[in-house]
Amino acid sequence: MIDVFLPRTLCELWRHWQTEPGASVYAGGTDLLVQMRSAAVNPPSLICLERIEDLRGIGEEGDFIRIGAGVTHAQLLESALVRQHLPVLVQALEVLGSPPIRNMGTIGGNICTASPAGDTLPPLYALDAEVELRRQEGGRRMALKDFIVGPGQTRIDQGEVLAEVWVPKADAYTLQHYEKVGQRRALAISIASLAALVCFSSAGLVEKVRLAWGSVGPTIVTCLAAEQALVGEKLTLTRLQQAAALVRQTVAPISDVRADAAYRRTLAGNLLLRLLDLSR
Repeated sequence: MIDVFLPRTLCELWRHWQTEPGASVYAGGTDLLVQMRSAAVNPPSLICLERIEDLRGIGEEGDFIRIGAGVTHAQLLESALVRQHLPVLVQALEVLGSPPIRNMGTIGGNICTASPAGDTLPPLYALDAEVELRRQEGGRRMALKDFIVGPGQTRIDQGEVLAEVWVPKADAYTLQHYEKVGQRRALAISIASLAALVCFSSAGLVEKVRLAWGSVGPTIVTCLAAEQALVGEKLTLTRLQQAAALVRQTVAPISDVRADAAYRRTLAGNLLLRLLDLSR
């Protein structure tokens, strides 16, 4: 039997951490508890964050949407603020896991798991999201792209928790698209995914574009060269094919049980071509 501590405040968390520094922290547990069941990890004790109000809530702060790390995927889908200002994130959440997973899993957990296949990560990268970390002595804030450093690896330190996610509003982007390809239509880990944000001028030219791919590198992959190839142009098939070729040169996929590297590389470029029909 393993001990589980359920603090109601951050102060209670800090106090418990002083006596149990080796405890594993979780919110929904949709990743950690699976690993424990398969004996992949064996922590001495657990700390569940789900009752800490300071890690919950969704609010509007100027040009940002502030999301508590303990907010579940289902709560994000129900949020009018998220649906209004972050539709690309909503699209990703709608294909994340199953209803039970969305009701238990949290955005903070999806970030800290740091899986290249995490569904919320490509939209958050494309949106230039930031994370706020807290510890007993204070807090710090950094770009999400700097926080995640590899598969399952982040810059979180001992004694820190991810408290909030700050996401710039995406109102300027007239085209917002998230798509993932898996081995089945639902409940699938992505073989490759793409989050795309495009802002068009009145003349139909691309003024601004942000692109981020999942499952095709050790972290989420962005491609500045592909974005620059599209800016100032119309989204024609020829232009998108040129950008797709740049993407295939940039990604660094692996072969695993879901797909081989060559297929993932091809797919990463092909997902970009989907924007042609969406822009019409």
